Amino acid sequence: MDKIKMITPLVEMDGDEMTRVLWKWIKEILIEPFVDLKTEYYDLGLKNRDLTDDKVTAESAIATKKYGVAVKCATITPNAQRVEEYSLKSMYKSPNGTIRAMLDGTVFRAPILVEGITPYIPTWKKPIVIARHAYGDIYKAVDGLAGKAKAELVYTDREGNKVTKLIHDFDGDGVVMAMHNTDKSIKSFARACFNYALDLKLPLWFSTKDTISKVYDGRFKAIFNEVYENEYKDKFESAGIEYMYTLIDDVVARIVRSEGGIVWACKNYDGDVMSDMVATAYGSLAMMTSVLVSPDGVYEYEAAHGTVTRHYYKYVKGEETSTNPVATIFAWSGALRKRGELDNLPDLVDFACRLEKATLSTIEEGEMTGDLVGLFKKEGVTPKKLSSQDFLKAIATRI
Repeated sequence: MDKIKMITPLVEMDGDEMTRVLWKWIKEILIEPFVDLKTEYYDLGLKNRDLTDDKVTAESAIATKKYGVAVKCATITPNAQRVEEYSLKSMYKSPNGTIRAMLDGTVFRAPILVEGITPYIPTWKKPIVIARHAYGDIYKAVDGLAGKAKAELVYTDREGNKVTKLIHDFDGDGVVMAMHNTDKSIKSFARACFNYALDLKLPLWFSTKDTISKVYDGRFKAIFNEVYENEYKDKFESAGIEYMYTLIDDVVARIVRSEGGIVWACKNYDGDVMSDMVATAYGSLAMMTSVLVSPDGVYEYEAAHGTVTRHYYKYVKGEETSTNPVATIFAWSGALRKRGELDNLPDLVDFACRLEKATLSTIEEGEMTGDLVGLFKKEGVTPKKLSSQDFLKAIATRI
């Protein structure tokens, strides 16, 4: 059988721990037997980031801008324990944060719905899509320890005039942090959310906490409202969908009572947390797509979860694992589909669609990883737990 041809390479960003293992298996079992795979490879594993002083992360983002489509494996953002475990030279920042800041995009995350797996919240009948701003906030923050002293925020304009605000007058040890965002990035975020909602013909809800953060979050609220009124109000009314702003705690209550079918726009940290909550409530954190879309049409596909450390330690001991690879499979299929669309390769687009269909069919016909077995309920089908490799092989037989 002739393999499906590619013209332009994908930017391939390898990762850490169990997802790195799955990454290799997915390529070997599901992609390379069918596709003449072309990638420009970057090793974003923690050891190589340390070896390159994290320059490889920036290089992968630059390559993504060049080629337009990337696929990324889950990576470790090191804390103090990881610095010691891996003997790192530094506590490197989140590679996702670095890449997202360089691409200045919006992350869209949506649950992967499977017949036989019912959400924990029974009213949810349709997908809830999380639109997460992918620039600034605590992911680009400056923070540090504070002692018995004053911490101040100083703003110096182009003429050298300074405005100083007291953050806190410490009478003992503590911590302090400063973060930022830009009008340009917020406007890009707003337009991405409005366009995405129009494409899906779903209502858009945007939430912050402007009652507390009156200037910072208030700026997000004002810019969204301005962009909506000037550019999207007529389009939304013609499409029969609504745009609503409200406080994040109000949206959380509304989301839990809803039937789904909503694009929920969140600031960076809110989207990070809420996408995990939504994914888990739909069944599994490993059952969610995630794509970063930049204002200039660059796409980066990834799994929305972490590196599955607990399973990796079992794997290292030689024990068999049943880690769910679905989100990582859909990262590859999404990237291959977009590459096929941009390069006018219908066979590559078709393969990506068949890969996703084969993955869902495998689960719906009763073959799945252990995290899904307890959730699966389908008349006439008894769920069977497979190891990660056997699950991938079961998908391959259906492609």
